[in-house]
Amino acid sequence: MNMPQLSRYRPGTDLLGFDRPPEGVVPELVRLVAKDGPGSRGVLYSKGGEKTVICIVHPKGDMSRHYLIPGFVDAGFAAFGHESRSPNNDSNMTHEALLADIDAAMRFLRGRGFEKVVCLGYSGGGAAFTFYQAQALIAPPGRLTDTAAGDPFDLNPLEMPPADGFMYAAAHLGTGVTMQDEIDPSVVDEKDGLSCDPALDMYDPANGFREPPEQSRYSGEFLERYRAAQRARIARIDAIARDMIATQRSFRSLVQGEDFHGLPPRERTLLQRRAMHGQFLQVHRTNANPALLDLSIDPSRRTIGDINCLRPDLWNYTENGFARILSPRAWLSQWSAISSRSSMLDNLPKVTQPTIVIGLSGDNAILPHVSRAIFEHSGAADKRIERVDGDHFGMPLDGTSQNGGRAQISGILVDWLRERFPV
Repeated sequence: MNMPQLSRYRPGTDLLGFDRPPEGVVPELVRLVAKDGPGSRGVLYSKGGEKTVICIVHPKGDMSRHYLIPGFVDAGFAAFGHESRSPNNDSNMTHEALLADIDAAMRFLRGRGFEKVVCLGYSGGGAAFTFYQAQALIAPPGRLTDTAAGDPFDLNPLEMPPADGFMYAAAHLGTGVTMQDEIDPSVVDEKDGLSCDPALDMYDPANGFREPPEQSRYSGEFLERYRAAQRARIARIDAIARDMIATQRSFRSLVQGEDFHGLPPRERTLLQRRAMHGQFLQVHRTNANPALLDLSIDPSRRTIGDINCLRPDLWNYTENGFARILSPRAWLSQWSAISSRSSMLDNLPKVTQPTIVIGLSGDNAILPHVSRAIFEHSGAADKRIERVDGDHFGMPLDGTSQNGGRAQISGILVDWLRERFPV
């Protein structure tokens, strides 16, 4: 018997890109260096003379060919698609360090003479830009000086030019908030990816699961227990991560101590190895949001499954998925709803620049309550919310047009920009 189809999209599908640059534009590859040393890169699309530039970034995704760029450029705006220091791999990335990459991009764009910089926060880019702006609006020395793990990382020496406007499209509330909805609380042993508490297994028929394409139904009582257990598992992984970091730090303190050089060579070598020895967390089963299969939870036009797969009940047990292999520092900074500082709801009230929020009716990752929460928590007096038919990538729901949803998103954002920013 063959395995059922798991992937939502055919292999090789270009979910975010466009085929050719806007007419009359020669894309400029830009290499950036953050103040703490690491490099990143981006592509600037400009016909020359633009006063406003749209900046796009994602924690690990390459935004240099985002499908909205041609529409911005044709409307008279420049666009900068940024790829962070951690392309396609966030296993050792912290959001605090990501802010240094955004700072490098903002300094570059201001140095090019653009009068206004507007951030497009697509998917995970929304929380990243919001975290950046919230820190940029704080005058030194009041900014963060460490990461979520407590490692030194001082944002105060950064220039951090603030942005002038924010556009959120299919943006979530932060990777940590998202993980709290997605993580499987039925895991009872973090070292055993098959361990399971049946009472908390959303993929157990006794709890309301039905094999797709049939829709599951979960009771309010089950969901209440389930959500509480998800929060408890996040706290458990936090404790494991912090214990790993504390162990490493204890050996580093011995290596840096006054007595270290008086030790025998073999003992010094062993201590140095332990001080350098890093460990990775393996976070099992992170495709377990009941709303993926029970469409009565925050109803929308989405179909069963998540943005990657049609069978999350099976995908949940693969080695693929969000936050499966990563350092304890990356977990605390990015994926922990308890420890991460990049929660949109925490940072949005500080952002008062003009803001527009676009939610997508068939998005399998970002449910309707998310775009409403972004709009409601925004500190901007000038704010607007729109809803467009399309999936997470702007693809039309009826499959009749490749660019149906995308064209509508582009039109809404271009009109909003023209009303507020110089062309």
